[in-house]
Amino acid sequence: MSMRLFVIWLVLSALALPAIAQDGDDHDPWMPFNRAMFTFNDKLDIYVLEPVGRGWNYLMPKRVQTSLVNFFDNLHGPRVALNNLLQGKPRDSASDVGRFLVNSTVGVVGFFDPASGWGMPSHDEDFGQTLGVWGVPSGPYLVWPFLGPSNPRDSGALVVDYITSVYWLYAPYTATIPMTTVSTVNARAQALETVRQLKEASVDYYAAIRNGYLQRRRALVEDRRNFSEEQSEELYKLEDDKE
Repeated sequence: MSMRLFVIWLVLSALALPAIAQDGDDHDPWMPFNRAMFTFNDKLDIYVLEPVGRGWNYLMPKRVQTSLVNFFDNLHGPRVALNNLLQGKPRDSASDVGRFLVNSTVGVVGFFDPASGWGMPSHDEDFGQTLGVWGVPSGPYLVWPFLGPSNPRDSGALVVDYITSVYWLYAPYTATIPMTTVSTVNARAQALETVRQLKEASVDYYAAIRNGYLQRRRALVEDRRNFSEEQSEELYKLEDDKE
């Protein structure tokens, strides 16, 4: 779970960058620790995830990669539905339930996505967003080794997010490790060009990721659909390349 989250946050933050302004250091009181953890994660990406991702791209057809994205996205359907309900959006929650059922059956356990064509779009909700909607402050920016960008509120919410995803419906707990590995490698393979462009365009790569993360999380908590859906669309292009 942790490695996959690192890759996803990296990509989402990168895609959010064009829409943001530079934030001050007041968002980052733990900067020395955060920069050290960021450097560790970046080295891990450079020497492990990126090379493996390039090999994955060489071996795996884009159609297979897209099917894997669909499958892992579908696993989060119950989590998304629950959080939409907790945020007071019963219509979206009902759509999420329908989407999960359709893609889990007609979509062959989620490898295909007929639900989107049937008027049940994908949403992006988690318990960290729900806590934000309830008024729980995020706390300072925080970077975890392996996990990547976060904050105290979202870090605590990861436990609930993991429980409400449905890996356990498909495989025993011990099988979640190889499943997570495949998901992480697949996500990183599809983000190769996006991450490369962000690094080349950034004067301070750490600040770019930090500001993108902060901006995107605020947008998701405030339910700014235009922002989140535009970024998701960019991400899912990397689905044929992707999130």
